[in-house]
Amino acid sequence: MRAVVQRVNKARVTVETATVGEIGPGLMVLLGVDTDDGKDDVSYLTDKIAHLRIFEDGRGKMNLSVLDVGGSILVVSQFTLLSDCRQGRRPSFSASARPDLAEDLYRQFVTGLTELGIPVATGIFGAHMVVEIFNDGPVTMLLDSKKTF
Repeated sequence: MRAVVQRVNKARVTVETATVGEIGPGLMVLLGVDTDDGKDDVSYLTDKIAHLRIFEDGRGKMNLSVLDVGGSILVVSQFTLLSDCRQGRRPSFSASARPDLAEDLYRQFVTGLTELGIPVATGIFGAHMVVEIFNDGPVTMLLDSKKTF
């Protein structure tokens, strides 16, 4: 499971002309599910993202998590995070999980964050979405549950 995590002032996702998810200060998480991901991957990323210290404390040091600052998280599924662009010019998406598995693990991830007390907004799984991200810093982290990078 892969995630692009961005510290944001605000973020919003729309489908067609309707806003379906929106947050103020917090984290924007773009989430991709691999073919061999499972509950352990969900648990790892849920815990890592909830406790990732990327918000500044009173001394300007990144010492606080989204839990510490009372922020929200906007989660959007993005199967293209598992693309392989090493050969040719057309990306391969063979590492991306089937939609049924991906949606189930995506929902487990959202539930896990919610159970930690984090307000969570989402996009619509499988929909064509427009995502507005107001990155704060900018601060962007790449996470992989298999720790490949």
